[in-house]
Amino acid sequence: MRALVILIVVAAIALIAGDRIAVVVAQNEIGRRIAAEYALDRDPAVDIGGFPFLTQAVDGRYETIDIRAGEWSEQDVTVRDLRLTLTDVTAPLADLIAGDTTTLVAAGATAEAVVAYDTVRRFADDGVRELSDSPDGLQVTGTFRVEGLPFPVPATIVFAMAPTADGIELTPISVQAAVGGPALPLSVLSRSLAFTIPLQDLPLGAEITAIRAAADGLHVSAAAAEVRFADLP
Repeated sequence: MRALVILIVVAAIALIAGDRIAVVVAQNEIGRRIAAEYALDRDPAVDIGGFPFLTQAVDGRYETIDIRAGEWSEQDVTVRDLRLTLTDVTAPLADLIAGDTTTLVAAGATAEAVVAYDTVRRFADDGVRELSDSPDGLQVTGTFRVEGLPFPVPATIVFAMAPTADGIELTPISVQAAVGGPALPLSVLSRSLAFTIPLQDLPLGAEITAIRAAADGLHVSAAAAEVRFADLP
């Protein structure tokens, strides 16, 4: 009986060890592919969800795959804290272990990232001094030269944010001039101070669906459907 128990324990340890080795190999291959396709400085951290891994691998289906890629740049815009989540993924284990991720398909994918305020400032008016979050959107404080005014005017402006075909579009929706300063018409501000951050989507073809201002920058969410690694640029 004792020998049988020892044999069972050893077999269980071997299965767990084999499971962990297989999942690490698969995760590394996915990380290498993402890093190569998007010119990342280092391979992202990849986590294939679900345990045991081999049970999923036999079926070739995986519940979730989380990818933490850190920084990523496109069109002069750098985002940080980039995280991608693939759901309902299919991929043969043999292909992953062999380094072939082209057969990987995800029914859906979401992406999240942060556009730091230093990056936002590069596309905004030169008069911007401070950016912060507010209940209504992005709050900007500075001294602005507005149409029809020969001198800069100190003011605090709140911008609404929306994804467009050209990127993240920011439009003034309210303005509060400094005490004693001239009133600033919102219609004029909308024409002269609106700007766009040229970030149309995130990796894996995820299109931006929501933007919110936070203490550390603009938090961007995106989504995609039917992600096929064979179609990656």
